[in-house]
Amino acid sequence: MRSFLVLLALAFIGCGKQQVHLIVHHATIYTVDSGFSIAEAMAIADGKVVAIGTNQEILSAYNADNMLDADEKPVYPGFNDAHAHFHGYATTLQNVDLSHTRSWEEVLEKTWKFAQSNPQGWLVGRGWDQNEWAAPLFPDKELLDSLFPNRPVLLRRIDGHAAVANRLALDIAEIHEGQEVPGGLVQHYQGKLSGLLLDNAVNIVSQHIPPVDSARLATLLRAAQDSCFAYGLTSLSDCGLSVAQIHSLHNLQKSGQLTLRINAMIQDRDSDVAHFLKTGPVYTDYLRVASVKCYGDGALGSRGACLLRPYSDQPASHGFLLSDLAHFKKRAQQLYDAGFQMCTHAIGDSANRVLLEVYAGVLPLNNDRRWRIEHAQVIDSSDFALFAQYQIIPSVQPTHATSDMKWAGERLGPHRLKTAYAYRQLLRQNNYLPLGTDFPVEKINPILTFYAAVARKDQKHLPEEGFQIENALNREEALRGITIWPAKASFEETVKGSLEPGKWADFVILDQDLMQVKEAEIPSVHVLQTFSAGVRQYMRH
Repeated sequence: MRSFLVLLALAFIGCGKQQVHLIVHHATIYTVDSGFSIAEAMAIADGKVVAIGTNQEILSAYNADNMLDADEKPVYPGFNDAHAHFHGYATTLQNVDLSHTRSWEEVLEKTWKFAQSNPQGWLVGRGWDQNEWAAPLFPDKELLDSLFPNRPVLLRRIDGHAAVANRLALDIAEIHEGQEVPGGLVQHYQGKLSGLLLDNAVNIVSQHIPPVDSARLATLLRAAQDSCFAYGLTSLSDCGLSVAQIHSLHNLQKSGQLTLRINAMIQDRDSDVAHFLKTGPVYTDYLRVASVKCYGDGALGSRGACLLRPYSDQPASHGFLLSDLAHFKKRAQQLYDAGFQMCTHAIGDSANRVLLEVYAGVLPLNNDRRWRIEHAQVIDSSDFALFAQYQIIPSVQPTHATSDMKWAGERLGPHRLKTAYAYRQLLRQNNYLPLGTDFPVEKINPILTFYAAVARKDQKHLPEEGFQIENALNREEALRGITIWPAKASFEETVKGSLEPGKWADFVILDQDLMQVKEAEIPSVHVLQTFSAGVRQYMRH
């Protein structure tokens, strides 16, 4: 009789509890709210956070079919990559991976091996970086021509802003000796084509590569999503997509095959921009299309970044803009009038000045249009204030600093280097700074972004004192930079980016606490579980 009464009492007490889908308890939850508060438990229903608080508060007020004891592990909002190339990364999964190659000969060897098991069609690869070679010189096509006389080949540099094409690929694209390309370069050596292409010249060849069929593309995009979830990414900005690419993402999201939240930036092509200006922005739970990605200049590593003064290691060159000033002004006015966000790649100090001034010519003071400069890599000291005056967001990638630091001084000289990769100085302008990886240019792991931001060191923990450590972020700033600040940079801070009631229950559980672990151990922190809308998408085995 006594046991029956106890069960009856428990049932009566339970009736007073609210039923939810999931309770996470006995955790260290970094909410990343305005006060950076820490909680122990949270209740989740219909994909969103219902309540957050102490273990006692949540467990006494809620019942759930699914209970997750986090064993005191740290929980964070799902990581958000403010600048990535998700669709492009997916397509590279079927190509030659040339990252970490130590010489042009190794690039050729990898390409040859790949060709043996992939005997038809174009040979496409990406990832080589001549700055990592013993002789840091750009390669040419001579050996490519001899190895692959009957197959077109295009091998992109790691940043995508340079590539080497063989003779057949150049012929297909009808590139000829003496050809000039606005916003690009077809390099010659002793009057003949070397095969090296920069920026817009790369596009002349790449547009001839046949597109991936829809079934294969879906498989690649799902694989890319798996990689994102494995590293704790639940959201990202995919920078520079065509109408067809955006539709491919949207269709897979509608069918439930993609549950990654994507802020898709439209590529700066008249037909693509015109399509969305006519149909209007797209806002769903998983897709936002309300911005355009423009390209101001090229990359520093390939000397395509546009500088105010010549390159220190190539005095005959300033780099170049990829479009003329009239184009940027026209696009800015068009996007402002339509209510779309303008997001422009700018690496060199000249490109940054040009785009900041173009933005300032359209934006009023104290606006909330959140126009962005992607990379904001080299800034003249007199131009930092323009970010604050016109509320322009610098969107930066901390691992670029630690990847480039070995050679950036050679390109820029010591004076310009001091105002390059200046993340703390950029943070001061608007008091928030979205962080990204630019993957596949850099590794996809946002924990490496966090480490590079706070330590200013590479994965070998060099340099010991940190690269220009005065521009490091503290850990709270770095965590905000991979969660709430990217959400704010895409107008989504009210629905994601922090763990608060009413927001999406996108979160990640790590094996060590980013806020407490020793600095040198940050790169070895692992994701244990990743959740999107309260549903587990990844679990480490």
